[in-house]
Amino acid sequence: MYLQLGQGAVVPFEGVVGVFDLDHVTSQKRTRDTLEKLEARGALHTLGERLPVSLVVGEEDAWLSPISPALLCRRLGEERWE
Repeated sequence: MYLQLGQGAVVPFEGVVGVFDLDHVTSQKRTRDTLEKLEARGALHTLGERLPVSLVVGEEDAWLSPISPALLCRRLGEERWE
C-alpha cells in the first residue's frame, strides 16, 4: 500500500519511518540540523506551495507535506502521532 502525501507524491507504507508535526519537531536544534543536511543533499522535498504542517521521514528522503500529521497517520492506520 502507498501513503499519499499531497501534490501527487506517494511513498510505500513500509518506507515511512515516521510522521511528525512540523511545529513541534522544528523547535529542536537537532531536528533543524537534520533537515538542513537532508536539504543539502537534495533529500528534503517540499510538496506544494501551501505552508507545510507535516514532516514525513522515509528511509532515504523526507517530505514536508501540507496534509496534517493526524490525517497522514490515519491513512497509515496509526491512532497516535507525535
